[in-house]
Amino acid sequence: MKTEAILFDQPRQVRLGRLDLPELGLGQVEVDIEHSGISTGTERLLWDGTMPSFPGMGYPLVPGYEAVGRVTRVANDVDMAIGQRVFVPGTRCWQGVHSLFGASAKRLHADHQKVVPVDEALGRDAVLFALAATAYHSVSGGGQHAPHAPPDLIVGHGVMGRLLARMTVAAGAEPPTVWEVDAERSKGAVGYHVMHPEDDPRRDYRHIYDVSGDAELLNSLIQRLHPGGEIVLAGFYKQDIRFAFAPAFMREMRMRLAAEWKRADLLAVKALVETGRLSIADLVTHQATPTQAHEAYELAFTDRSCLKMVIDWRTHA
Repeated sequence: MKTEAILFDQPRQVRLGRLDLPELGLGQVEVDIEHSGISTGTERLLWDGTMPSFPGMGYPLVPGYEAVGRVTRVANDVDMAIGQRVFVPGTRCWQGVHSLFGASAKRLHADHQKVVPVDEALGRDAVLFALAATAYHSVSGGGQHAPHAPPDLIVGHGVMGRLLARMTVAAGAEPPTVWEVDAERSKGAVGYHVMHPEDDPRRDYRHIYDVSGDAELLNSLIQRLHPGGEIVLAGFYKQDIRFAFAPAFMREMRMRLAAEWKRADLLAVKALVETGRLSIADLVTHQATPTQAHEAYELAFTDRSCLKMVIDWRTHA
């Protein structure tokens, strides 16, 4: 069986291609994808060729770890209903290409223990579960540590920053301040305040969460810390992390890196969304068809007005 998938042949070379879909294996489900999201963090680094070396990294590759679709077949050892709508956080089912993520395809096979049933009412917004789980993990500790202190400053008002701010408000914590330098992206805050960093006089933040992915900001963030304060690197950084020692020393700065989300984070986010405590609405701003993949990926990574780009596979034959 063949199916179509998004392929990165080389950096900045994106196309829709046909791939062999292997036989359904034990423990797997077949999913017809309805929507797949484009990540402006890790996928951008794969697109422009600046991703640090990772196991499984290479070209050509199938991107995508934000897909939603319907179960169409299940292996004999899987108890899951045909027609169930699920979130797919990636797959390694492809042959002949790298599957570092692998979910941007018309049809795929995935481990049934990794897919998560999702509410029909969420529509394409369900692709945001991975980003929401990433935001949740930065505060929760992923079940491996006690929950961390929530942010009082978030750097960046993209989708990740908005989700983190919404979670902080939903948890009943003090609403965080959010920094954003782009006037258009500064809009859309509910229950918290967004400002340009130059308009913020505070220098006593205790917990700064940086979701910008810009390592060059670190020294300026250190200057805004309360003594003993913490900086959490919750984005993904292609540059080496460097900072001036003396200001960090004087503030006795603490630093923490938030790694990849765990399944427990994904299930926690699912519960928050389905009980209405967390909204993931109004974050998808652009949509394209699979045949528009090249233009869609370029726009997602270069147009500041694009918060979230989604590929719509539903009408693609």
